[in-house]
Amino acid sequence: MLSKWTAVKPKQKERHFIVTKLIYNEDEIIISCELEAVINQHIYQMDWQELKDSACWHVGWK
Repeated sequence: MLSKWTAVKPKQKERHFIVTKLIYNEDEIIISCELEAVINQHIYQMDWQELKDSACWHVGWK
């Protein structure tokens, strides 16, 4: 929660994001997360494991 991420290839000038919500399944395992774009507060839901792809995401704001 509240971790900061930078998109390697920004879309619509959205480059910096904050994880604002974690979504769990019935077994309390994280299955997805919500990212909020810092520039315009748009919310995106995605599989949290996509953040592990260093070709798409960097930890922190760069």
